[in-house]
Amino acid sequence: MPVNAAARIHDHLTHPLLDGDGHWVESAPVVVEYVRQVAGAELAEEYERSQASQGAWYVATWEERRERRLSRGNWWITTADTLDFASAMLPALLVERMGELGIDYGVVYPTRCLGANNIPRAELRQAVCRAYNTMVADVFAEHARHLTPAALIPCYSPDEAIAELDYAITELGLKAASFKGSLPRPVAAYVQQPRAPQYIDALGLDNPYDYDSVWRKCLELGVAVTVHQASNGWPHRSSFSNGEFNRVGHAADAHAPLVKALFLGGVVQRFPDLTFSFLEGGVGYGVELLCGLVGGWEKRHYAAMLEHLRPTNIDTDRLQQLIDRYGYSRLKATGHAAITSLRLNELTERETESLDDYAALGVDSMEALVERYARNFYFGCEADDPCNVWAFDARMPGRLKAMLGTDIGHWDVTDFREVLPEVWEMVEHELISERDFRDLTFSNAVELHTRMNRDFFKGTAVEAAVERELATTKQEARHG
Repeated sequence: MPVNAAARIHDHLTHPLLDGDGHWVESAPVVVEYVRQVAGAELAEEYERSQASQGAWYVATWEERRERRLSRGNWWITTADTLDFASAMLPALLVERMGELGIDYGVVYPTRCLGANNIPRAELRQAVCRAYNTMVADVFAEHARHLTPAALIPCYSPDEAIAELDYAITELGLKAASFKGSLPRPVAAYVQQPRAPQYIDALGLDNPYDYDSVWRKCLELGVAVTVHQASNGWPHRSSFSNGEFNRVGHAADAHAPLVKALFLGGVVQRFPDLTFSFLEGGVGYGVELLCGLVGGWEKRHYAAMLEHLRPTNIDTDRLQQLIDRYGYSRLKATGHAAITSLRLNELTERETESLDDYAALGVDSMEALVERYARNFYFGCEADDPCNVWAFDARMPGRLKAMLGTDIGHWDVTDFREVLPEVWEMVEHELISERDFRDLTFSNAVELHTRMNRDFFKGTAVEAAVERELATTKQEARHG
């Protein structure tokens, strides 16, 4: 690839390129010092010890790995190219190289601290999130024209989420926030047991707390709910020998229950102005979920179930006649017992309270369901994912909001300069149009954040272009 390929493509574009999900590589000693600063020496030392113990798989024998079902992780999670690694570690260097990479502005997420808002112990979790947010407010302040860091928000209770949102957005002045929305929790009935079974609590449905206060706080502060999470170590991702078995599809697996919970739990109905983005999972699973929901609603919304699936719709006299005429000998020998055993009346009566799983959506047509799903969900897509084209495929139930997240800084981007050419290949191969490309690399990211905060891009390198985009969008909306 010619060195200037990204810059050449960028020069062809009529819009800036926005990175909805890049990564920087934090220095562990600096993180520890910030934990010490905000929470004291004891928690700083606890965090330092916890980081040192993360190589448990490597010090275990194969027998121990098998017996303890130690999930094999990634060998090296960042880029191993020296210049690119330094660029991920040093925001000043990344900003200097952004012209070469063809990126105009980016939202930056952590690497070492990416799981900090998933730490099991509440006091340590809250301390590390507070320390991280304080650190990025300091480190990225001078680079605000080109980069903005996302604050880490712990979500194991609404209270801790609201407290950190208030601190990060109101006091520190950060304007993006990273959430975990699929949380491993112990099953309440077994919580006193040493190793209580766990379930995945997807925020929005059947939660132990009411999270509507968190969604209201996001609206109040003008911050989009951007979700960065993984499912590594979940029961179906616990291979002790093969890291790829655990890795492939991990982000999509983590996001899928959350998307369903926010949708079927009625969060998007109760908060129609709140935007959500799901990062690194791509849009393929989002399209698949929409297809499943469309098919499910068609057959299982309330009126359809009453018409087609109510057990007492079965005419038992007619069924008995058919059994008498076509039944095999042992079935006919049971007499009326075969029909009685179906318990049709009992099954019909017991479902009167919970029959409509789509009630919280407040929709009365398949078209309305698709519109509601596509309206507030944004799907973070990496450059090399061939499923990106599904978001724009007219054969799918709806056009979804795919948004480029370069993932620069991590292992899968072996050369930062290749990201833009890799995305552009979809246009070159006529899989998407240049208008689709604009939505993927610019318009959808603008919409995600400005729907929540009209001034999100104010004072940045892309402010003028965003203002033109918003003016055009407003004019198009006015003319229908």
